[in-house]
Amino acid sequence: MNGNTFGTYFSLTTFGESHGEALGGIIDGCPAGVVLDMQAIQREMDRRKPGQSTLVTQRKEADEVRFLSGIFEGKTTGTPIGFIIENTNSKSQDYEHIKQIYRPSHADYVYDKKYGIRDYRGGGRSSARETACRVVGGAIAKQLLAPLQITAYVSSVGTIRLEQPYTALNLQAIESNAVRCPDPNVAQAMEDLIRQVKKEGDSIGGVITCVVQNVPVGLGAPVFDKLDAELAKAMLSINAVKGVEFGSGFAGTQLRGSQHNDILLPNGKTQTNNAGGIVGGISNGMDIFFHVAFKPTATIMKDQPSINIDNEVVTVQGKGRHDACVLPRAVPIVEAMTALVLLDMFIEQFGKQGVKKL
Repeated sequence: MNGNTFGTYFSLTTFGESHGEALGGIIDGCPAGVVLDMQAIQREMDRRKPGQSTLVTQRKEADEVRFLSGIFEGKTTGTPIGFIIENTNSKSQDYEHIKQIYRPSHADYVYDKKYGIRDYRGGGRSSARETACRVVGGAIAKQLLAPLQITAYVSSVGTIRLEQPYTALNLQAIESNAVRCPDPNVAQAMEDLIRQVKKEGDSIGGVITCVVQNVPVGLGAPVFDKLDAELAKAMLSINAVKGVEFGSGFAGTQLRGSQHNDILLPNGKTQTNNAGGIVGGISNGMDIFFHVAFKPTATIMKDQPSINIDNEVVTVQGKGRHDACVLPRAVPIVEAMTALVLLDMFIEQFGKQGVKKL
């Protein structure tokens, strides 16, 4: 196992490097006869691609998906869906200065020690550019999961955070600003902070909140295949993610059981949703919601001490095109990985024919 495949019944295998010829993937387990909305898939790609605003890296990539197999006359055939995304604007010369140097908080050192070789151009396989392939798989999974609604948004950048729960927000406003925060006033403060940090040559982290609505009861399984465990693994596989919390999360540790318990009603719903829609590792029919913590981007435009391949202390110079904050572009990635997990769980529970009738 080399960790390049995600999912059991609906699986995605990805390949490619940040500065290689192309990225790509193979989706296996997609039901036959599904009419895919290709424009919807490309819209998801456009939400993740670089250069979409002045807040993010200015690497100009169209990120257009080209499907090679598994689709005929606009419908899935039930066979593996192959696709590629060409790299058209890589500037590998920007990374010559780190050819023999390990960057702080990057995978450079551990990759070199594990494999005995590393692609230093943009981080190679460890680059967040790999997540473009996940968005393709997630975009297809989303279409199969409708009417389940998966919505993610930026809920904090640094110390600036939304105080309202998702139920009090206008989630339709997420795409109205470059930072993808549903509150325009908070979004403006976040944008100002990112621009300030970028001007200083630094970076900053934050939190993305994800909400899943119209979820049926029964997704997930006890013990090792809990729905929240699978979602947590999916989120932690995303570059820069350092934490995940469901429902009340860490704040719930400050409550007593009498305050935290979600009381069941005769219709099967609960009075509150401190569990975040998952009880005993199984969806309970309430909205699933969780928070994903992203660390500050490792690459900054400031000199930092580090070591080279000879274990000598050196200075790393910040160069190239990078995000000062990954949060705005990570929103569709969080949604994509959520969709991949839920579709896998849905097929396990109801079968492929159930997906087609959803």
